[in-house]
Amino acid sequence: MLIAQVSDIHAAPDNDHLARFDRVLRWLRQLQPDALVLSGDLTDNDWLEGYQQIAARLAEEHYPSLILPGNSDNRRLMRALWREETGVKDACDGALHAVLEVGGLRLMGLDTTVEGHDHGSVTAHLDWLEKQLNRADALPSILFLHHHVFPSGIPTLDQTLCRGLDRLEALIHRAATRPLAMASGHVHRPVAGMFAGIPAHICASVCPANPVWFGSDRVPPAEDAPGLMIYRYVNGALTSHHVRV
Repeated sequence: MLIAQVSDIHAAPDNDHLARFDRVLRWLRQLQPDALVLSGDLTDNDWLEGYQQIAARLAEEHYPSLILPGNSDNRRLMRALWREETGVKDACDGALHAVLEVGGLRLMGLDTTVEGHDHGSVTAHLDWLEKQLNRADALPSILFLHHHVFPSGIPTLDQTLCRGLDRLEALIHRAATRPLAMASGHVHRPVAGMFAGIPAHICASVCPANPVWFGSDRVPPAEDAPGLMIYRYVNGALTSHHVRV
């Protein structure tokens, strides 16, 4: 079982980020994953044509997609384009949470977007997540969200860290089934950490990467190629792979 995660395209009329997304999709055609997760920040400035072009590209692929919004996205436009056939499901609070089951693995998407803000929050959505993690028929799962849940070390990005993390950690510890891993985007750099005792990953971006900056005066150059994650699930074991294309 191979699950691809792609994040932070940030497509706009004045950039080449859809072409960078095409590079990722061409690479994925060689791999043929079982599913693709898009973890937010698909377009900038409510660019409807950008969403339409992304949707058209996904329709040409032979694997299902789960799609989450990020802080730069427009939920209304996403809701109009993607319905349950791509994993998007309306929650009672207006969030676009998503669930996709593929070959004995459950991919859960938690919408952490806070309208009008760059930071994320899980606070309003914990009831939904608790129901998912305590289902009697729950499969092994990966939990996807846009905003990161552990400090990346990049000061400006960590100001927009997901809110409500103490409650999320408590929920995961008491859940009947704990996710195998958590996966986010938002930082535009690949980073690995831990949260609530389970592996947590930040996916690299399709758009140009943020500098390798940790608040010091030194900012070494960084790889600029589009990045993605591949999760391999075989015989109950999950491994996570950062890829540049």
